[in-house]
Amino acid sequence: MNMEPRKLIDMLRATIDPNQRQQAEEQLAQIHKIIGFAPSLLQVVMMNECEMPVRQAGAIYLKNLISQNWHDREAEAGQPMPFSIHEQDRSLIRESIVDAVVHAPELIRLQLCTCVNIMVKHDFPGRWTQIVDKISIYLSNPEASGWHGAILCLYQLVKNFEYKKAEERGPLHEAMNLLLPLLHQLVVRLLPDPSDQAVQLQKEILKVYFALTQYTLPLTLISKEAFTQWMEVCRQVVERSVPPAALQPEEDERPDLSWWKCKKWALHILYRMFERYGSPGNVTKEYSEFADWYLQTFSNGILEVLLRLLDAYRGGSWLPPRVLQQTLNYVNQAVSHALTWRLLKPHMCAIIQDVLFPLMSYSQEDEELWSVDPHEYIRVKFDVFEDFVSPVTAAQTLLHSACKKRKDMLQKTMGFLTQVLNDPNTESSRKDGALHMVGTLADVLLKKKIYRDQLDQLFLKYVFPEFQNTRGHMRARACWVLHYFSEFPFNQEPVLAQAVNLTITALLQDKELPVRVEAAIAMQSLLSFQDRSHKYVEPQVKQIALELLTIIRETENEDVTGVMQKLVCVFTVQLAPIAVEICQHLATTFSQVLDTDEGSDEKAITAMGLLNTIETLLTVMEERPEILSMLEPTVLQVIVHVLQNEVQEFYEEILSLIYDCTSKHVSADMWRVLELLYQVFMKGGADHFTDMMPALHNYITVDTDAFLSDEQRLLAIYNICKEVLSRDLGEDPEAHAAKLLEVVLLQCRGRIDGAAPLLVELVASRLLREIRTSELRTMLLQVLIAVLYYNPPLLFSVLEKMPDFSNHFIKQWIKDVDCFLGVHDRKICVLGICTLISLPQKPQVLVELAPKIMPALIMLFEGLKKAYAARAQDSGEEEESESDDDEVEEVLSSDEDEIDEKGQEYLDSLSRRALTSGAAAGVPITATIEDIDDGSDDLDSDYEADEMALESYTTVLDNEDCEVDEYIIFKEVMGRLETTESEWYKALTSSLTEEQKKALMEISVLADQKRAAKESKRIEQQGGYNFTQQQIPTSFNFGNASLGS
Repeated sequence: MNMEPRKLIDMLRATIDPNQRQQAEEQLAQIHKIIGFAPSLLQVVMMNECEMPVRQAGAIYLKNLISQNWHDREAEAGQPMPFSIHEQDRSLIRESIVDAVVHAPELIRLQLCTCVNIMVKHDFPGRWTQIVDKISIYLSNPEASGWHGAILCLYQLVKNFEYKKAEERGPLHEAMNLLLPLLHQLVVRLLPDPSDQAVQLQKEILKVYFALTQYTLPLTLISKEAFTQWMEVCRQVVERSVPPAALQPEEDERPDLSWWKCKKWALHILYRMFERYGSPGNVTKEYSEFADWYLQTFSNGILEVLLRLLDAYRGGSWLPPRVLQQTLNYVNQAVSHALTWRLLKPHMCAIIQDVLFPLMSYSQEDEELWSVDPHEYIRVKFDVFEDFVSPVTAAQTLLHSACKKRKDMLQKTMGFLTQVLNDPNTESSRKDGALHMVGTLADVLLKKKIYRDQLDQLFLKYVFPEFQNTRGHMRARACWVLHYFSEFPFNQEPVLAQAVNLTITALLQDKELPVRVEAAIAMQSLLSFQDRSHKYVEPQVKQIALELLTIIRETENEDVTGVMQKLVCVFTVQLAPIAVEICQHLATTFSQVLDTDEGSDEKAITAMGLLNTIETLLTVMEERPEILSMLEPTVLQVIVHVLQNEVQEFYEEILSLIYDCTSKHVSADMWRVLELLYQVFMKGGADHFTDMMPALHNYITVDTDAFLSDEQRLLAIYNICKEVLSRDLGEDPEAHAAKLLEVVLLQCRGRIDGAAPLLVELVASRLLREIRTSELRTMLLQVLIAVLYYNPPLLFSVLEKMPDFSNHFIKQWIKDVDCFLGVHDRKICVLGICTLISLPQKPQVLVELAPKIMPALIMLFEGLKKAYAARAQDSGEEEESESDDDEVEEVLSSDEDEIDEKGQEYLDSLSRRALTSGAAAGVPITATIEDIDDGSDDLDSDYEADEMALESYTTVLDNEDCEVDEYIIFKEVMGRLETTESEWYKALTSSLTEEQKKALMEISVLADQKRAAKESKRIEQQGGYNFTQQQIPTSFNFGNASLGS
């Protein structure tokens, strides 16, 4: 049915009126599921006679409707089928949406493009190949009015595939075989047209090409001829002059004009093609030949154009920051190749002096921002996102590359900078630029003996005096330089002392906030790299800590929270008396950030930094329980605030704080937090289950008596695990839930007989459903093994209710024995098998499997031997410090290329290792490793790593003083079976090979050694030891001789 457009228009109009909004939204909610609603809504949105605010309201409603309800979704267990737009309506919208985008006014187009994006995501190519035909008709049509909308639809199509791997992009490449030549024809046709509309279209076309080629260059789709044509388009766009109108607005408004945006996107493409596909020695294998061709064919031609651009800039022509940044990025790439360096070399000194130096000097804009809004000045200077787009960062990178990689460039640059610094008439902005350049080259200068020997003088002559400069920005720059040279091994102690003292004075006494921030960061670096600096900081450490807290609260700067973390780690003892004050300060600032948070990324980073600093404080005070108990009430406020207000973005950090507050002792308040955690989980926090796991593990293991004293606590853990194992949260969270159940069973052995059957049923029922990873299957089996170890009759009484389940369980267990990894999993597996073979009533399936039991145990013990050795090695290893050889960095001669052999070799070797280890494990691996984070999720790839991760959730069996030793128990069981159940013993051992008998011998010897070690430890603890000669048996005959002790 078709809705009556008038009624729909009246409802949409009412949504704009505050007095009628609620009623109108309720009416729309009642009718939006009716077939015909969505197409009628699109029809209203496209009615030119309807007033614009109503059309906009309709477009937004349509976008939300399509975003949430376009695709079919399956109903969750016990829930009604979720609503999705009827296929009849979807079909009508697919037919008309491209036309709608083409004809829509600008204000509505954006919403409709979002609709196209969602529709492509779910329907292309399966249900919606006609989008390609629609776009091609508009692009082929000489009628210009259809081009813009068609290009925007094409952009949405390409965006959906932008980050996908090459093998997943087939449908797109098929479409682009038709559309890319049309796009090229159109852009060539538009290039000579100087109108704003034409330039806007060129920009949109370049955005499509960039999205198509940014992560994968499809060489089958884009032939060398086609690639050349597109490079020519980009070259023309970059080289052409802009009309006077593009230079008339204020400088900060100009970058938004299409003329400049067009240049920006052309440069984006040029730099990306060079850096990702055209730089021999730095590309992945499939682009090696292409890179050689690119370098020979394009690099110098493009470089000439960019050098002319920079020449105009140094002559006073204006360029937008992003255009300048991308130009410098391209030049930086050219430094690495002999071919391009030859062209660049004669111009490099001029670029350093006339382009990079002014960019890196303190500017008029900097001065205005510093004076008017120092907080904003700090935010911009420390904004990590700014670095990706800033020409100043690009200038630093280019300066560093040229001086590090090319002969004579460092010497010439330092000559120029010395001249600037020595000239008494140098104005402060240029002096700032010179020190900025010197600091940028710090790591290169530190590797050259000739410069390293003069650094003390550099500080005394050029840096320290600036701490007294009347201009705040020069005092800040002096701190910044010390930060960059903080790894310098100060040859003269007085120079180090002066550096630290000047920094502390700037931090504690300077009136200008940006100076104090730079001083704080310099001090952190000096503390990190100069152990000798600690004695100069210590006398004033409390004042410094309180000043840092003030700066953190005032600036909400994440870098300064890092300084606080460093200070707390270095001066734990000295800061203990003011730990509570520090914690209260951080907590207050955190709630201040939350209250003013408009959802910006920087605020979120700051808030996380504050929570991490509180966590650092808890961690370093771990051995001071009296301080921890005083910190807890403050930390509790933060925890409760985040959990009660469901501020999900900070759950991870909050859960770390809960972990810290429960790792040694669980207070009454922290038990209340468990209740809150349970509520949060049940109210929609299930996605955070794996982050909750360490804290939940603490609640079970740190004070097991208290955990069991209130049965609601055990019930909460059971319900959480049941929820995870019943819902489709993924097999990794499910494996974590199974681990938690195993921890409960082993930790509460003999104390939860009433609840254990419920745990068994939960795990057994999950084993009956589809399982894709061996990790989850093994973990579920392990829970049942833990129940067997806990109480065999209890396990089998539950399993008997499930037909044939016990047989399947035992068969699967013995079959999967090679999937048990690490120490704990193998140990519980051994203990489980020992329990199983000792059962008075042997299950029939076990008797049938008898010949496989001993080989399985031998495999487990071999694995255990290696796992114990690896653990011992890990705990005993000390990291070797890397020796810092003098002059290790070799510059490239003019005819040399810089080749990232190490990076490529590393990727190749990883590939080889993955393939060989996969083959050894019987897993066929065909993937190769590329330096693209494609987010793919191979089911078993991180199996061992994940198993080890789960092993960190320890139980009583993993304690160092655990009385249960699997070697000793195994030997005792075998000895007992041999004497009391000789037939069964024979069934287990009669078919062993000589090699297997030898392996069992070694296990037996090891068991004796472990028993002797335990005995000696016990005697030692009692205060004395009598040495006796330990007799180790030298021969065993497993056919008939005794294995028992």
